[in-house]
Amino acid sequence: MIDTLLLPFQLPFLQNALLITLLMAPAAGLLSCFLVLKGWSLMGDAVSHAVLPGVVLAYMAGIPLLIGAFLAGLFCALATGVIRDLSRVKQDTVMGVVFSGMFGLGIVLYTQISSDLHLDHILFGNLLGVSAADLWTTGLIAGGVGLALLLLWRDLLLLAFDPVQARMAGLRVRLLHYGLLVALSATVVAMLSAVGIILSVALLIAPGASAFLLTRRFPAMLAVSVALAMIAGVTGVWLSLFLDSAPAPTIVLILTGFFLLALGRHLLRRPVLS
Repeated sequence: MIDTLLLPFQLPFLQNALLITLLMAPAAGLLSCFLVLKGWSLMGDAVSHAVLPGVVLAYMAGIPLLIGAFLAGLFCALATGVIRDLSRVKQDTVMGVVFSGMFGLGIVLYTQISSDLHLDHILFGNLLGVSAADLWTTGLIAGGVGLALLLLWRDLLLLAFDPVQARMAGLRVRLLHYGLLVALSATVVAMLSAVGIILSVALLIAPGASAFLLTRRFPAMLAVSVALAMIAGVTGVWLSLFLDSAPAPTIVLILTGFFLLALGRHLLRRPVLS
């Protein structure tokens, strides 16, 4: 019985899957908190979808796919901000137009080339096919993003709650704003090989949303968000072997379950207004 339960930890490809989820989880969990507080959940969706044309163009140009993905995601994030500032259109509307347009462009470009680039792996990831190079790339990117967020969390927190006060306090608001967008694009790229474009959205939203409902202090929110992301990652990979399911969607379902449990706890503890 014990040998059966420990089987996922003995298979090399599952060991790599577990390791890359543990590498991704801290950066995704930390960033998720800031996205939730700033109301940027849709921004994570937009950036994750926008990387597709960058991946295809990078393949056509013969350069690393991650470079194309990062540049495309960064372009989407910056373009959204510029269009919002120059027009009367609200940010959520701009993001909807930009990310759907870039995702459509990526699909059209993909159909025009003949390659061994599997669209399913780009969209949904290939967690069971993670290589040593993927582990190094994800570890370096996620580690850098996580460290930057930990060092700047107080400044970013003030920016999320009160940009005017942050500016009066002498913070470089514009630099922090675009730095957070760069961190978002980099994190999506770090998760690209493992969970793909679509499923990365859940890792960027669900941990922070659940932690927001479970905690009252921001440091605790950061810790709980990272813990939920790591637990969901390990449990999802382990459980997928016995359910004969794909690991990434299983992780997403567990994260969704965490959010529903957190929401239920929040509603039960909330006082009833008469």
